[in-house]
Amino acid sequence: MTLQQSPAAGRLRAGGRRDPRRLAQEALMIAPAVLLLAFFLIAPFLLSFWTSMTNQPLVPRPTPVRFVGLLNFQRIFNDPLFWTSLWNVSRFTFWVLPVQCGLAFATALLLHQKIPGRNLLRGMFFLPAITSMVVVCVIWGTLFQYPSGPFNQIVGFLSGGRIQPIDWLGDPNWAMFSIVLLSAWQAYGFQMIVYLAGLQGIPDELYDAAKIDGANALRRFWHVTMPGLRPTHVFVLVITTIQAFKLYTQVAILTQGGPKGSTETVVHYMVRAGFEEQKLGYASAVSVILFVIVLVIALIQRKLLRRFDV
Repeated sequence: MTLQQSPAAGRLRAGGRRDPRRLAQEALMIAPAVLLLAFFLIAPFLLSFWTSMTNQPLVPRPTPVRFVGLLNFQRIFNDPLFWTSLWNVSRFTFWVLPVQCGLAFATALLLHQKIPGRNLLRGMFFLPAITSMVVVCVIWGTLFQYPSGPFNQIVGFLSGGRIQPIDWLGDPNWAMFSIVLLSAWQAYGFQMIVYLAGLQGIPDELYDAAKIDGANALRRFWHVTMPGLRPTHVFVLVITTIQAFKLYTQVAILTQGGPKGSTETVVHYMVRAGFEEQKLGYASAVSVILFVIVLVIALIQRKLLRRFDV
């Protein structure tokens, strides 16, 4: 096939430049996606950044809106409750990552095997992920009831009555741990589906070659499965971290940031400032800070995982 007949030839003109008509076609194809991103992502962020430097209230007032510069950011960094909320959401993320991702990975490995009814089991395990978080919180709130809820009855039965009922949502030492369990159970189905897709993308020929070379099941898992899931691990960890830092619904329904601020999160802090205190500029500054924190953590995760060849 000559250069004039090849598909790539139509994309080039003299001097190696691309065909303007081809560029126009490609621009038209990506234009809808670019417009949606600009309208729903870039523009709101820029608007939030501008609002964060004003004293904009939630409801318009007779007094004019003033430009206050970095005053909102200064007030946030001087507020101990913000640092408490940041610590709580960091603690939640640190706990929920291994629980949720580990449970999803183990379930995906199990359901990837040729077991009877695996398609039905996949649907059952994925069901919590598509259930409304509000519904899940109401159900788990009943399970967490103190002192005679189902969880306390199970703990009392297994311990023979030696362990006293636990105030799962009212004790500062247990409240965040309870939300971690709820959140991991509700959301792990999504990561499970992602891991299943990654497992199905690993060629069977690699496992056959490993068997011929005498590799047992453990060696096949370590030298074939884990390397084949490197991109999946990166995606799952980054997405789970972003979702964890957005923790809000569970706290708003079950604890309202208590007890004693042990479950206060950055998003709950932001919503309370914006809607209850009607400080829209202040809440916008919190959203900008949260965006920067999550972006930095995601970039660090990607860099570290690539460095360690995970």
